[in-house]
Amino acid sequence: MPLGVAETLRHWNVPEEKITEVNWWQTIEHSNFTLTATPARHFSGRFLSRNNTFWNSYAIQLGGKAIYFGGDSGYFPGYTEIGDKHGTFDLTLMPIAAYDDAWANIHLNPEEAVQAHKEVNGSHLLPIHWGTFDLALHSWYEPMERLEAAAQAQQVNLFTPAPGQWVSLKSKTDVRWWQKYLQNQK
Repeated sequence: MPLGVAETLRHWNVPEEKITEVNWWQTIEHSNFTLTATPARHFSGRFLSRNNTFWNSYAIQLGGKAIYFGGDSGYFPGYTEIGDKHGTFDLTLMPIAAYDDAWANIHLNPEEAVQAHKEVNGSHLLPIHWGTFDLALHSWYEPMERLEAAAQAQQVNLFTPAPGQWVSLKSKTDVRWWQKYLQNQK
């Protein structure tokens, strides 16, 4: 987890052996995967305790594949550095929702997610951080509509499994599965 978060977990009685804090660019190696903490841009904390911990994204090597997990981040210039340090990612998991002009520094909008995906040298983009909590004034499906248009314009491969759908990078996914879901709800 990011630096500064362990204190909270200890307070919640999480066993010490289950806690590993990492600084940006620090790598943890296990027998079947490697995880490198990479920068992200967000605020941390709640109520009166603010910005006393780091916020991370992660570069993951797993099963011969390189994965970038963007986590919960706004757009910042560090995406190019992440791509430069880690080469090409087979899959990027990029947050695409809960955006608003007031939150531009802490949440990517769909067009920024496409740009960040390109800057980290991603091959396939899987959208995350959308459609669950109503945190913004946009509809829950707007991020996917904007993402699809931005991805087509930038020639980015979208990987959009429906919730619960098992897939591999060789699978074909339906970028518009959510429209079928909406039609079935009527």
